[in-house]
Order: sequence, then C-alpha cells, then structure tokens
Amino acid sequence: MITWQLRSWISQNFRRFAASSIHTQPRSPDSTASALNIIRSQPSQYVVASVVGRKYILTPRDILTVPHLKDVRVGDVLQLRDIHEIGSREYTLRGDPLIPRNHIKVEATVVEHTKGKMEVVFKKKRRKGYQKTIKNKHPYTRLRIGSIQFTNLLSSYH
Repeated sequence: MITWQLRSWISQNFRRFAASSIHTQPRSPDSTASALNIIRSQPSQYVVASVVGRKYILTPRDILTVPHLKDVRVGDVLQLRDIHEIGSREYTLRGDPLIPRNHIKVEATVVEHTKGKMEVVFKKKRRKGYQKTIKNKHPYTRLRIGSIQFTNLLSSYH
C-alpha cells in the first residue's frame, strides 16, 4: 500500500517537473541589443539579404548563384549591405525595412564566374521557309557566404 502511494506521488510530481522544464516560456527581449545578443547565443543563425535586387535566405558557408556581377573578380570579398532579417531557430529580428549596417556584418567571397545550361529557342514561320535556332547561356557569379558577425553591441548603446 505504501509503495503504491509513493509510486503515484512520484509519477504526479515527475510529470509536473517535466512539463515545467520542457515548456518554459521564451525570453522576450526588451531592446534591439538584447535581441541581437540572444540571436548571437543561438547555435545557428540566418540572414535574409538582398543581392542584385532579390532576397535570399543565407546561412554561413552557403553557395549563392546570382546573375553576373561585372566589376568583381574571383577572390574579391563583397559586403552585403541590405539585410532585412536576422534570426535563429527560436528568435527573429526584422528590420524596418533594413537592419542598420552598424549592427551586423555579412561578407561574401566571389568563388567563380560561370554560365548556365544551354537554352535553345526555335523560331519558325509557317509556309515561308523561315527557321531560326537561337542558343544562349546566361552568365552567373557564384558567391560563398562568410560568417555572420555581430558588432560590439554594448558600446553602440551606451
């Protein structure tokens, strides 16, 4: 009889303890600096950045293929300036419309200039004998995304 009561007491208290430890309430940051510090402490981060007029979700060490960039060479390091959002698995910080440049720094290295697959366009006019084949390969630039670096947040807010 005592063992049954002890077993039921342990199971009830264990359930309460397990539920309270698993379902903890997330921390709500009170400022931009504290939000960025929370995101920095998370194991993996991502950014949403505009590159050549399009938005991309980027993580460190990603390879990004964009339309050809004319004035860059292989090995050049580009600074991504238009960052719309930064986040981790649990937290997200969105800019209005951009996150200020002094809060975050993301670099991309030019890996190669390449061309896409062959695109074939066949044009024809009926009963006229006109036939034309147009072949084209679009040029692309490949970028490797570097690490996401947070600036010294304490000095910018004091």
